[in-house]
Amino acid sequence: MKKTPCEYIVWNVLPCIRKHLAEALHRKGLSQREVASMLGVSDAAISQYLSDKRGSRNKFDPRIMKEIEKSADVLINGGDVVEEICRICSFIKKEKMLKEEIC
Repeated sequence: MKKTPCEYIVWNVLPCIRKHLAEALHRKGLSQREVASMLGVSDAAISQYLSDKRGSRNKFDPRIMKEIEKSADVLINGGDVVEEICRICSFIKKEKMLKEEIC
């Protein structure tokens, strides 16, 4: 059964968005605990995201990475994580990046 664009984003893209967003937040100086709290996941999940060596091979399209960096800045300045993740997903859907392997 073919997944709808929204189902595809939730099952295939959202975990990668969280991983790359966690990496961006950590690069910007947040601790693992702060990143975990901000993204609503466990410290262990963030530790896994940040230590996963496969991450260097699983890069998003550069346009998506730019949006993730923007979201990290918004979150550091008090933005809402759900709104930012939705914004990234909307960008991916709008740009019709679902047909290619994006993660």
